[in-house]
Amino acid sequence: MNVTELYDLWIENAKEDPDLKEELVNIKGDAEEINDRFYRDLEFGTGGLRGVIGAGTNRMNIYTVRRATQGFADYLNQEYDSPSVAISFDSRIKSDVFSKAAAEVLAANGIKVHIYTELMPTPMLSFAVRQLRCQGGIMVTASHNPAKYNGYKVYGEDGCQITLRGAEIILSKINSLDIFNGVKHAVFDEEVAKGNITFIGQDVIDAFYENVLKEGINTKLCADSGLKVVFTPLNGTGNKPVREILRRIGISDVTVVKEQENPDGHFTTCPYPNPEIREALAVGLRYCDEVKPDLLLATDPDCDRVGIAVPDGKGGYALFSGNEVGAMLLEYICQQRTENGTMPERPVAVKTIVTTDIVNLIGKEYGVEIREVLTGFKFIGEQIGLLEADGEENRYIFGFEESYGYLSGTYVRDKDAVDASMLICEMAAYYRTKGITLLEARENMYKKYGVFHQTLHSFEFAGESGMTKMKDLMTSLRTAHPTEIGGLKVVRFDDYDASISRDLTTGQETQITLPKSNVLAFFLEGGSKVIVRPSGTEPKIKTYFTAKQPTHADAEVLEAKLAGDFTKIFE
Repeated sequence: MNVTELYDLWIENAKEDPDLKEELVNIKGDAEEINDRFYRDLEFGTGGLRGVIGAGTNRMNIYTVRRATQGFADYLNQEYDSPSVAISFDSRIKSDVFSKAAAEVLAANGIKVHIYTELMPTPMLSFAVRQLRCQGGIMVTASHNPAKYNGYKVYGEDGCQITLRGAEIILSKINSLDIFNGVKHAVFDEEVAKGNITFIGQDVIDAFYENVLKEGINTKLCADSGLKVVFTPLNGTGNKPVREILRRIGISDVTVVKEQENPDGHFTTCPYPNPEIREALAVGLRYCDEVKPDLLLATDPDCDRVGIAVPDGKGGYALFSGNEVGAMLLEYICQQRTENGTMPERPVAVKTIVTTDIVNLIGKEYGVEIREVLTGFKFIGEQIGLLEADGEENRYIFGFEESYGYLSGTYVRDKDAVDASMLICEMAAYYRTKGITLLEARENMYKKYGVFHQTLHSFEFAGESGMTKMKDLMTSLRTAHPTEIGGLKVVRFDDYDASISRDLTTGQETQITLPKSNVLAFFLEGGSKVIVRPSGTEPKIKTYFTAKQPTHADAEVLEAKLAGDFTKIFE
């Protein structure tokens, strides 16, 4: 069926959402707009769906959500007897609508549904799956994307995002379904009355808080530390949970950014609600100029990631990267647990392949095994599961990825900004009682282990032609890769899709044991590195640069050279 036929089909059948009907009518006769909405199905990747909200097969709407959920329901009924699913949603436009649409499909397929009564963070969805012994979970969110996006993440019974095998089976089932006639769905209120859809209670929420609190190391000193915090949930789900957990550990001097306190899917004051970027923190930083806090905390809309800023000693505020915060938290946890005797035997920390290598030096310092996994927090959660299967989950002390996601406990299997916010505040309070700022603590870490300067550059390729260009560029880099980047010789080349690591000095090849993934890594002389991978959810290639140098100034100069070379390649 071509795009014109698909458009006509949707005009005839997409009648339940008046917004979709109006959109379809407005683009009548506009070939480019019609093609963009119908040239492909919105891709169900390893984590689920993510796309622009709107009409068409390449958009997030109740029909694409229902179809994906029918595929998920068919998978669950194939794999389990009497399965159940937990559902949560964030503050994004139509998140509540999509969560109810998913619940209606599941209930119509005989699957018990547990759904939160209001928006809740991603980690609280992961927790509910485990706490309620569900066989699956759905989180309706597009994480940190702009307001025009929404998404749909699928979880397995372990509380991790769905496995590669599970995603493949679900995708095959989705592809066999007619979007209008192949999906069962019921009426939400009727299924609630029947008891097929139930609401998740306060007992589950309180159990989550109790598990987070157990991850504290020095929480008793927080109340008297004098720590002053500005907090912004960026109009997302973090407002209540983060404030509650800070209250429980005694952090009382918390100023909340009023413009970003309450849910708002339009993200009026932070159009790109990503705590990695300064623009998203602009309003919070203005508060800092007035309040003069020790710390600015910013959680993303689904509250699985957190960014921070601290006084820079010059009257302004410095943003820390996810790599820096993660490394500092790991060192803090190792140092304090070693001192107070709570470090487990043979401790384990987990990082992704694109996360800072300073972690390896910290692990060596404290006798911690560092496990490296593919990009995606589900692979960190998978490592926790492997430890749990051996009865050794207590060995896990911390896991993080460079994109501001952290987790110190085993109670959930996804990154948790509630836990991370607590630990960051506790760490800041601890150092404050020692007369050390977080800026000084970071510099102490670099003096001890050396400067690792990491940046992420995303190169966007919009539309159908952009997807083709992305594939061509990755093929070119794979078959005729550069031998020098930023003036440094490439000494090793890893192709995670081919599962081959090649030493370019000796020519020796070794097998990469991680699952296949479309990722390329260039190891440079002196310890610097470049990693390239297409995004799994957005039309962009992500490039991670690590400049290892003796000083910050030297590292910044090298990073600019590395980034400049790849800008030429991708332009």
